[in-house]
Amino acid sequence: MTESLPAHAAPSTEAKLPSSRPRREAVEDVVGRMTLHALLRMPDRLKRLVLGGRSLTIDGNTLDVTLQLMLTAQRLGGKEGLILSNDVAIARKQLNVLAAQFPRAEVDVVSTDLSLPGPAGHIPARHYRPKRSQEHGAPLLVFYHGGGFVVGGLETHGHLAEIICHDADVHVLFVDYRLAPEHKAPAAVDDAYAAYRWAIDHAAELGADPSRIAVGGDSAGGNLAAVVAQRARDDDAPLPVLQLLLYPITNYASQTRSQGLFADGFFLRRWDMDFCDDKYVAGSGLDPADPRVSPLMADDLSGLPPAIVITAGFDPLRDEGRQYAEALSSAGNVVDEREYGSLIHAFANFSTLGGGSATAIADITSALRAHLSRG
Repeated sequence: MTESLPAHAAPSTEAKLPSSRPRREAVEDVVGRMTLHALLRMPDRLKRLVLGGRSLTIDGNTLDVTLQLMLTAQRLGGKEGLILSNDVAIARKQLNVLAAQFPRAEVDVVSTDLSLPGPAGHIPARHYRPKRSQEHGAPLLVFYHGGGFVVGGLETHGHLAEIICHDADVHVLFVDYRLAPEHKAPAAVDDAYAAYRWAIDHAAELGADPSRIAVGGDSAGGNLAAVVAQRARDDDAPLPVLQLLLYPITNYASQTRSQGLFADGFFLRRWDMDFCDDKYVAGSGLDPADPRVSPLMADDLSGLPPAIVITAGFDPLRDEGRQYAEALSSAGNVVDEREYGSLIHAFANFSTLGGGSATAIADITSALRAHLSRG
């Protein structure tokens, strides 16, 4: 049985569970008594049964059952959304705790902590190298993590970097850039660019190929990767050979339809976005349309590196990701645009739960490897 919503309607909490109150209470009882790990090890048929037999379809896409179950478990556990507290320090700790609860994939990588010179002191970083690879001079991905520029770091995204390193067989330089509100825009951009320029000069020391350096990231990190690529072009610096943009933030200056459709209930909420926007952009002295925070608003998008642009069907950032892919293509750039209709924002972080997220990450890392092999 499928539950559909009109294209113009935002989903309500009631739409996510069966409408029958007794059945809803039964679902909540089952979910409440089981651990997230136990629930997610179940076959899809049983997951659907626990959810009362209902799927959720919005805008022509049906939500992945594993993610639907995860969202239900998080909501019932009072841990719904990206930002779990109005206090930034507490929000960071709580997200770290949540990330630690997810299973980990088996990876065979070697990591080394680094300290990179930055515009305001040293930038913490970590270099991941695939242990199984005997090849010297493999490509290097400079990676920027998501978290709305306010939360996130190695605790939340380090394992994703390990997965990319292992599965795509590439070096990964994880950049732990400065966060807001302690450091407003464009501090994160300045750190991201400084780390990229350092990678250009030191890739060989890491055992990577200096001629095959890519930039990438998820959400806020995708924003940074896009801005770094533009800045390198504007500075006549060596360009990245590729941009990997996972559901990127591209435009702070306007609203999109997907922001309304998925404003609540799909991990990244409208409230989370407003909270992070206030901490990062408000009071920074930058206009929301400044390309340093809104790469979609750049006057010229020509002459940029090839891009893999990833969007998700149940993501409030879906439409601006689509818009950026289209704008890059219209400006004459090579774009590999991939949308995973059944998934939510941050699905890359949920890939170890299985389901469509795992399939998507396997596809994305395969594409990354193929693109960089041609770089």
